[in-house]
Amino acid sequence: MPTILFPSPIFGPVKSRRLGISLGINLLPNDGKVCTFDCLYCECGFNTDRRAKSPLPTREEVADALEKKLIEMSREDALPDVLTFAGNGEPTIHPQFNDIIDDTIALRDRYCPKAKVSVLTNATLITREKVFEALCKVDNNILKLDTVDADYIRTLDRPTGRYDLSAIIEKMKAFNGRAVIQTMFLKGTVDGKELDNTTDKYVLPWLEAVKKIVPREVMIYTIDRETPQDGLSKATKEELDRIVALLQESGIKASASY
Repeated sequence: MPTILFPSPIFGPVKSRRLGISLGINLLPNDGKVCTFDCLYCECGFNTDRRAKSPLPTREEVADALEKKLIEMSREDALPDVLTFAGNGEPTIHPQFNDIIDDTIALRDRYCPKAKVSVLTNATLITREKVFEALCKVDNNILKLDTVDADYIRTLDRPTGRYDLSAIIEKMKAFNGRAVIQTMFLKGTVDGKELDNTTDKYVLPWLEAVKKIVPREVMIYTIDRETPQDGLSKATKEELDRIVALLQESGIKASASY
């Protein structure tokens, strides 16, 4: 299936289903993917098929490119609603992630103080103290938690290294109600194995974990673009609405993108 790669270090702005007009910040190379997950649904493709040849952009390159783009957008009276760290993999991999967050907040305050700073992360590295500290500084730390079933994670999200789900959930709790949880719901069959995390088998244990995390909000979504893995399909609106209702009944703010 066709997949996409994003320019680096700045791309967009784009219209986000969840965040509004978003100016993207890609801390990974523009010619490949660098990620601690290798998700079957990733719009950037599989890690092995998209190995990067270029280096990561430097802190200085990111700040310079962001400032130039914000000046341009200011002149056009078209400032973004949000500055979003996303792109070709996992942004918290960047060794200067904490410093880049500081630079971004300073530039936001200077050029578009009403904009939010968001980070889309698979949460694999939040147990690193510097990453955790950086994520505590932003407006929206959007942390992935597709399920709490280890086998399902290995099949769907496919961590590339050690993945300690219990430690990650404990660190999510440490955001003290400021975290945003993001979960992909989908269905399909891959190598003869059924994938469907919309059922109670997966939803109810996940819901219990979410209650313990006490997030500010939960964003659930489903496939929006073509995936590198054949055999995957969208969760239905009715399935997503049911999960949103379960969250809301538990007193948790929730929304779905269909």
